[in-house]
Amino acid sequence: MRTKFIFIFLSVFLVFSSCSPSNNVYLFSYFTGNGEDGLHFAYSYDGLQWEALNDGNSFLTPTAGKDRLMRDPSICRGPDGTFHMVWTTGWWDQIIGYAWSKDLINWSEQKEIPVMTHEPETRNSWAPELFYDKPTGLYYIFWASTIPGRHGDVAESERERGLNHRMYYTTTKDFENFAPTRTMFNPDFSVIDAAVIKWKGEYIMFLKNENPNPPEKNIRYTKSASMGENFPVKVSEPITGNYWAEGPSPLIIEDYLYVYFDKYVDRRYGAVRSKGGITWEDVSEQVVFPKNMRHGTAFSVNEKVLEKLKNE
Repeated sequence: MRTKFIFIFLSVFLVFSSCSPSNNVYLFSYFTGNGEDGLHFAYSYDGLQWEALNDGNSFLTPTAGKDRLMRDPSICRGPDGTFHMVWTTGWWDQIIGYAWSKDLINWSEQKEIPVMTHEPETRNSWAPELFYDKPTGLYYIFWASTIPGRHGDVAESERERGLNHRMYYTTTKDFENFAPTRTMFNPDFSVIDAAVIKWKGEYIMFLKNENPNPPEKNIRYTKSASMGENFPVKVSEPITGNYWAEGPSPLIIEDYLYVYFDKYVDRRYGAVRSKGGITWEDVSEQVVFPKNMRHGTAFSVNEKVLEKLKNE
């Protein structure tokens, strides 16, 4: 009799477990316009249909930097549950912005991290990204900067306002103390908008080849067994199509690795996905995003986080 009861209990438990909805939903932090009004969020349950939160209004007004912009917001959740965010504060800054939050609604005082002030000729500090590396317990912050004359010229660099970017980085454990800035990725082309995800035991860096002539303006990737300065400068062929794309944001959804990106000439968002990381399927016609959405970060949260955001 007891054996029969246990069998029935386990059967019911398994039925209800298999029918319960997933605890994870997906958020996308982004900006609109030039980034003056601050932080926006969209959410999705399947990674394809995305809907704006707060009626498309901002959750946080920027105060850091001389231009007070909040472009390219990158959000990473730490092991203690705290959300950390970095962003581009202006077109021609040597700093980046930083703030933290427990719920994505109430934010700390905004802080300026002087990532490139030690190089006074630095033109810019664009699209910083955050990545938490569990094996080392370090947060990596990496971004694109141009230091004039440091890496030679790319073809028609004047057309690019003299910009020739490479990826730089720093690390921290507490967002109070930062390691000295170092070069993270130095290929033979101008590179911006790097983003890293760990998938199938490898660190994959997605990036934009920014070379203007011949025009590239596409998304590629490189892989490493560890974080830091270890990514091979030989990169993949483009994983995006015959359009200009930037701001790659990777996200794991079930068996797929999605990479979202800003099709900035077409003024819309696109996506590719892969199950094995070798062949990529363009699903741009299947994704729906809020209008006027610009470069941000996709990440997963639990339902409680989303419900609080919905109630704002």
